[in-house]
Amino acid sequence: MSTTRRRALAGAAVLGLASHAARAQSFPSKPIRLVVPYSPGGGADTTARLIAPKLQEALGQSVVVDNKPGAGGMIGDDLVAKATPDGHTLLIGAFAHAVNPSLVAKMAFRTPEDFAPVSLLVTVPELLVITPSHPAKSVAELVALAKAQPGKLSYGSSGNGSAQHLAAELFKARTGTDIQHVPYKGGALAVADVAAGHVPFYFGNMSSALPQARAGRVRALAVTSSRRSAAAPDVPTIAEAGVQGCEISEWNALLAPAGTPPAIVKRLHAEIARIMRMPDIVAKFANLGADAVGSTPAELAAFLRAEMAKWAEVVKAANIRIE
Repeated sequence: MSTTRRRALAGAAVLGLASHAARAQSFPSKPIRLVVPYSPGGGADTTARLIAPKLQEALGQSVVVDNKPGAGGMIGDDLVAKATPDGHTLLIGAFAHAVNPSLVAKMAFRTPEDFAPVSLLVTVPELLVITPSHPAKSVAELVALAKAQPGKLSYGSSGNGSAQHLAAELFKARTGTDIQHVPYKGGALAVADVAAGHVPFYFGNMSSALPQARAGRVRALAVTSSRRSAAAPDVPTIAEAGVQGCEISEWNALLAPAGTPPAIVKRLHAEIARIMRMPDIVAKFANLGADAVGSTPAELAAFLRAEMAKWAEVVKAANIRIE
């Protein structure tokens, strides 16, 4: 390489660093766009709307929640992946963010390469619920019944490839049972049919299934976290109920476009970590059956790698595909 070429490359690198430094020093210089790749009212949207006012106060700029639903979260993910990496467009990532690469043959962006991890925000386990009149009064009895009648028992889910679908497939793999999948167009329809006895059981998001259990419409058998939930302390964990290796939590994380200056990521993480420790925020999430986290970017990166590997194995074993 010629001396002139080396000097040109060195100059470009210095300019790039200077540009990053300038962007970091002026951040934030305009409103923050918090992209939620799902419809209003869901878990990711609730997370965004709980933290947005706190983040707005911390950064001194408006924080606007922008719902971009569709394609299992991929429309919103793609929008953020292609956004200017200056910290002003952020993503509330969810469970599907780590699962879609295994479900979808071709995506318009790369996970995790096109994103800069900021912080894991919250985790929320699934609640295994069953029709109140069902003869199985425990997880052990449910497993015994499924083994006695292979292929006869069924479970509902909020859709093919959903967290609820994958939770049940993981349950089947760990228990060695043959249970039929009945997909619905949303969790509300699935849990309604469990309550009515049309399908026996369902792994529901804690925040949506727990109110149904409290109302007596369904019966809770287990929670899929590694420890009991403070929102339902009388419900055993799935491991306590006799099924090992079946822990699953849905989650939300804050992600930025890849290439966002490290100083901006550091600033965002510092503010988010502080927000997720606030007593009122912790209490609000706990009431929903969720745990506030506030991890470091490195911890989130490791978490995402583990989630992608775990669910890729389940997807492959169950031969699940989304066209």
